[in-house]
Amino acid sequence: KFSDHEEQLSGSEREEDEDDVEAALKKEVGQIRASTEQKLRRFQSVESGANNVVFIRTRGIEPENLVHHILKDMHTTKKKKTRVILRMLPISGTCKAFMEDMKKYTETFFEPWFKAPNKGTFQIVYKARNNSHMSREEVIKELAGIVGSLNPENKVDLNNPQYTVVVEIIKSVCCLSVVKDYVLFRKYNLQEVVKSNKDDTQQNPSSLTGEQNSKVVKPETEEEEKSSKEVKQENE
Repeated sequence: KFSDHEEQLSGSEREEDEDDVEAALKKEVGQIRASTEQKLRRFQSVESGANNVVFIRTRGIEPENLVHHILKDMHTTKKKKTRVILRMLPISGTCKAFMEDMKKYTETFFEPWFKAPNKGTFQIVYKARNNSHMSREEVIKELAGIVGSLNPENKVDLNNPQYTVVVEIIKSVCCLSVVKDYVLFRKYNLQEVVKSNKDDTQQNPSSLTGEQNSKVVKPETEEEEKSSKEVKQENE
């Protein structure tokens, strides 16, 4: 039954009230939907708790494929596309930064790459931030043992491995990923990957061959040139 006040309302006034309620409901639904979409954005920044480290959470995207695609493009085009980002590393899994937790987690985490019949050469790279209770040598030894237990044909290769296991310890969290082309893409360094081989040669003249060095180093004066010829003849 309607109240006395509602009985006195005309038909048009009731319709206006219903319109107001409907508009309010639509507005509330819109706000909830917008809030949900914001929480489920494709890329969203997440506080890392460490200086100079930024986390970007992805939705519906494999981090390894995304980062590898970006680095492959930069390596091919040699176009510098960022000024402030040094390295970009995908993080596929996380666990507590304690040895027992890491061992238990990686036994399953490593399976897609290293469990028989899958196999490959690998290396493990380790870095810790705001954490002093983990031992680099112990972590590498234990994780390498787990990779070997999944398939004895998995072998360590520190020069040009098929896979690189990236272990990043930040406070009490262990971040893990298994990446390809870690050496080719200069340890996933966005500043280095765009440099050509010529740039590397200029920065590291020690990498030149003996013949190349002889072409680079020239006497400054005629006396030095004469002296260098005499030395060369004596050496011969």
